[in-house]
Amino acid sequence: MDRMVNLKTLMLGGLIAVGVLLQCTQAKAGTEKLIVAGGCFWCVESDFESVNGVKSAVSGYIGGSAETADYKKISKGGTGHYEAVEITFDNNKVSRDQLLHMFFRSVDPTDAGGQFCDRGDSYRTAVFYKNNAQKSSADSAKAAAQSALGQKIVTPVLAAGNFYKAEKYHQDYYKSSTVVLTRFGPKKKSEAYKRYREACGRDQRVKQLWGKAAPFASK
Repeated sequence: MDRMVNLKTLMLGGLIAVGVLLQCTQAKAGTEKLIVAGGCFWCVESDFESVNGVKSAVSGYIGGSAETADYKKISKGGTGHYEAVEITFDNNKVSRDQLLHMFFRSVDPTDAGGQFCDRGDSYRTAVFYKNNAQKSSADSAKAAAQSALGQKIVTPVLAAGNFYKAEKYHQDYYKSSTVVLTRFGPKKKSEAYKRYREACGRDQRVKQLWGKAAPFASK
C-alpha cells in the first residue's frame, strides 16, 4: 500500500514538473530579440521602450571585428562597430515585422554616413539577423520601406555577431536623474538627452522623410 502511495506521489510530482517546464517553454517561446542600429543608441532605446510588447531595449555595440568593444574604442573609429540596441519583445503583443516597420520609419535609411548630426561608421543604420527567417523579415521590411519612401534605402541587413552591452552610464540615459555636465551646464541626463535630441535634428529629419508614418517623431 505504501509503495502504491509513493508511486502515485512520484507520478503526481512528475506531472507537475512537466507542467511547469511546459509553461516556462511557452513563456520563452513568446520572447524574441531584435538588434538594430539607428544612430545614437540613447534615442533608439528611448523610442522602442515606449512600444507596447517591448520588454526591454539595451544599448550596445555590434558588427566589428574586435573581440571586445567599448565606447572609447568605437568612438575613435576603425573598429567597424555600430551603436546598436537589442530589443527584447513579446511576440504575442508585437511582431518582429511590426518592429521592423517602425524601425525603418524612425531613422533616415537613405544616409550611409551616419545619422542626423552624428557622423561616422558607428552611427550608421543596420538590421541584424541570426537566422534565415529573421533575414527574410528584415529584407521584406526594407523593400516595403523603400517602396513607401520612393528613395533608395542604404541600410544593410547583416548577420549578427557578438553583441556587447554598452557601459552602465549609457543604459536608460533618456530617463536617468543622474546629473552630468553639459555645454548647457549641469543637467539631469534626461534633460541633457532631450536637448541633444532636439539639437541633433533627429525628429525634424524623420518627419521630413516619413511624415505621419513616423512612429516616434511626434511623441
